[in-house]
Amino acid sequence: MSANGYRDYFKVLGVERGADADTIKRAFRKLARQYHPDVNPGDASAEARFKEISEAYEVLSDPEKRRRYEQFGQYWSQVGGGAGGGGAGVDVDFGRYGNFDDFINDLLGRFGGPGGGGFTGAPGGFGFGTGFPGGFGAGFSGPGAPRSAAADLDAEATILISYAEAFRGCDRTLAVNEERVQVRIPPGVKSGSRLRLKGKGNLQPGTGRRGDLYLNLKLQDHPVWRLDGDQLRAELPLSLDELALGGDVRVATPDGEATVQVPPGMSLGRSLRLKGKGWPLKDGRGDLLLTPSLRLPESLSERERQLLEELRRARSADPRRDWMSEARL
Repeated sequence: MSANGYRDYFKVLGVERGADADTIKRAFRKLARQYHPDVNPGDASAEARFKEISEAYEVLSDPEKRRRYEQFGQYWSQVGGGAGGGGAGVDVDFGRYGNFDDFINDLLGRFGGPGGGGFTGAPGGFGFGTGFPGGFGAGFSGPGAPRSAAADLDAEATILISYAEAFRGCDRTLAVNEERVQVRIPPGVKSGSRLRLKGKGNLQPGTGRRGDLYLNLKLQDHPVWRLDGDQLRAELPLSLDELALGGDVRVATPDGEATVQVPPGMSLGRSLRLKGKGWPLKDGRGDLLLTPSLRLPESLSERERQLLEELRRARSADPRRDWMSEARL
């Protein structure tokens, strides 16, 4: 991070600024595997690096957040989503601003005064404050202009959490209008889950009325696990002999290591189901589905090469016989 607080997310992931979504995803997967806390237990620097990598991917993988990041630099997350229309193409020298207030005042001036740029926020509502633990997105959404006493004072915010936090549950302390609010996130939440904090929303000046704060939860991408409804899925790398011959295979689960029985000749389209080893649900645990994938070594020993040559000569079936017949038009 530079002295003015700017973090180059492209540099964090080691990609060019014009990198496409697939390139960014591949870079994240590679670095996430290298620095994941499960791979580096007790290593604080690796954990910090993993959080930095996850933060960079969370921004660059989202087209709207990436657009704001490329346009507004270090202040991208403090600019409401409505800024895109009025602020597009604005030439901003961020280095000359001492803080965000200086920047936003100048930018609003270019748009013709408060409200002209479409930024969210109103007196007594949530401002553009930073320091929201857990990865807030674009900040709180509040009224865009002064309203009557019947105004909706509810506010929303997005919290980015890891798979480990979502699986086990966690506590978060949020800074809301100079107030520190303790939030308990229960185990088993998913992307799209919503928490309501009663009486923690926008405050209406002069009346004391205050709305509720709704927290929208979003799970960070994980290099191994993914949720499919109530089922937790993962790819299971297997060698050629494990796929062909089957046998006991050591695998990872959210609870630690386990041993599963791979049947001989298992096809790549099937999955191994571990009942009750998946995601926490209201009535227990879901299932864990492991889908085999063939993982060939990058290089073969001389003995391995000889055995594969023998296998090729001894093979009795043509794997493409039916496929060639069915492919005819």
